[in-house]
Amino acid sequence: MTQLVSDIRILDNLLALNLNVSLWSARRKMSQEDLGGAKLPPEDLASLGSKRIADPENLKVFGTLKARAFNYLDRHGVRFMSGWAIPEEKAGEIVQELLNIRTEFQKEKEAFLADYDQNVQAWIEKHHQWGKIIRNSLVGPDYVRARMDFRWQLYKVAPLEQHADNTAVLEAGLAEEVQGLGGTLFDEVAKSADDIWRRVYYGRTEVTHKALSPLRTLHAKLTGLSFVEPHVTPVADIVQAALLRMPKKGNITGTDLLLLQGLVCLLKDSTALVPHAQKVVEGYGPASVLDALLAGPGAIVEQDESTMQVDGAVDEEDDEPILPDITEADSPLPHPAIPSLGLW
Repeated sequence: MTQLVSDIRILDNLLALNLNVSLWSARRKMSQEDLGGAKLPPEDLASLGSKRIADPENLKVFGTLKARAFNYLDRHGVRFMSGWAIPEEKAGEIVQELLNIRTEFQKEKEAFLADYDQNVQAWIEKHHQWGKIIRNSLVGPDYVRARMDFRWQLYKVAPLEQHADNTAVLEAGLAEEVQGLGGTLFDEVAKSADDIWRRVYYGRTEVTHKALSPLRTLHAKLTGLSFVEPHVTPVADIVQAALLRMPKKGNITGTDLLLLQGLVCLLKDSTALVPHAQKVVEGYGPASVLDALLAGPGAIVEQDESTMQVDGAVDEEDDEPILPDITEADSPLPHPAIPSLGLW
């Protein structure tokens, strides 16, 4: 099994980004007085819940903007320590997008605070039977303002090389974090590919060119983070080669769709993907991997909502194409036979 170990020197090419988005939940702790002095269990046995003092619908936009920022960073970086590792060369465009989101966040924040008193009053009127317990916990707009924020820290990471106490150097922990970065990246690729499979390709006999968009996004992430680990570039090359095979116009069907389905299934199985990338490193071109995805008669005979028949067999557990064998004849380069596309 090929091991993914990132070299500490990749720190020369990346920056660490920590994103802090603070949201106000509009929740306050319930008190015994809210329940009219009802007898309650002791605190070591049970605790009261919370109450909302403002309409949560008015706060949804802030959660949406936070998710947008997280998704953007996930598309361009890889999770690292308390945030993300991003390519240093892309720092400018990444920060610009965060600035755009922060500007929208601040605009929505000011609009929310401008209507805060009216919104709270409307919430009380909506729940007029319980108006008293809402009023007992009201906070002012300045309190809310201080609890809503969108900011980040971008910094260079460097190992601790010298210290008066050598234990501090030996046990700094950064090397272990960096070594696992390649594995984290491949795990994220697998997770994204699994989502792409279920949203875009599973059970389809025809897709439009929009189905290529998530693969292009994944390719861009791999290309930007190609320095993280030696197997990243070969995987990016495999994805790019598949995209180049697609027709320029019209819907994608038949062999072309089968190729994309096989590619996505390969991407979401990091156990199989890394050995394939290693073969590309050793000299097999990306085309050999793609050709193997199409090898074998009747690769996909039938698809429906619950099963997909592959090579005459039905895989009811994973609902995925079976990756066929690749042989020496399939490879454009003179190498020994490769036993299996699933397990080299």
